[in-house]
Amino acid sequence: MNNRLYTTLYPETAPYQQGSLPLDKLHTMYWEESGNPSGMPVVFLHGGPGAGATPAHRRFFDPAHYRIVIYDQRGAGRSTPLGEIRDNTTPHLINDLETLRQHLAIDQWLIFGGSWGSTLALAYGEAHPECCLGFILRGIFLCRTEEIDWFLYGLRNLFPEAWREFVAPLSAAERNDILSAYYQRLMHPDPAIHMPAARTWSTYEGSCSTLLPNPDTVSYFASDTVALGLARMEAHYFSHNIFLPENSLLDNVHKLHNIPATIVQGRYDAVCPIVSADDLHHAWPQAEYIIIDDAGHSVWEPGIQAALIKATDQFKTRNH
Repeated sequence: MNNRLYTTLYPETAPYQQGSLPLDKLHTMYWEESGNPSGMPVVFLHGGPGAGATPAHRRFFDPAHYRIVIYDQRGAGRSTPLGEIRDNTTPHLINDLETLRQHLAIDQWLIFGGSWGSTLALAYGEAHPECCLGFILRGIFLCRTEEIDWFLYGLRNLFPEAWREFVAPLSAAERNDILSAYYQRLMHPDPAIHMPAARTWSTYEGSCSTLLPNPDTVSYFASDTVALGLARMEAHYFSHNIFLPENSLLDNVHKLHNIPATIVQGRYDAVCPIVSADDLHHAWPQAEYIIIDDAGHSVWEPGIQAALIKATDQFKTRNH
């Protein structure tokens, strides 16, 4: 990564506690805590779904002030089994967050999430508003039909080269239903079939995530664990309209109106276009809305990164 991207991040910090939390007979969640054990609890919701969290994600938070909770969602990262779609739905993920909160004996926590993490943050908050101190959201994704269609087809308008590579493995007929064609490959039990599909899907997303080309971002997305978790979970959730009623996130956002929130959005976010953040802000006018005019989707875009760290710093002094 370019050093410029890290100039405002907090120093690297190691977890003071970590573990594996059994969720049911099939799934086990990886979780960790770093920072100040008696500080303000904040939970980091990673993207994808399925992308997993990394040590760098701890660095958005002042470790002297925050009790930083990071975990990998079902089927993602260090949670097991990787890429498992059985018993993996948005209601499961909401319940998992509650299981983790109760396991850690946290009454309320700040919810920090970007991309799919913003989707899950809204879904969790609308189910459990009493548990939320506030929200810091980035790269808004409401997982509506038009947003999924944009990811599969519309991105061709901005990234035709990346899209061409994305659909290269598919026949002409399969390109009429990209999601089904990839779903069949990604869920195939043979790694010789599902891993190339996963890398192609994930590389496509990584290639479209930054305003300017960033080989480090693309190589991260192409790594085996990220690619399999991300591609499989995205295809699974997209195929089922994220297991929530259409438009339910906007329809229920009134439940969050009295909770402090900051929304950070890149103007040129191609993966999660700004219209979704705009729609969310209009449904949630109480939320602070910050547009970064020289940024795409990635959390590591300099302007987005700086705005998120500023938001976590400002939240330290907010009255709750």
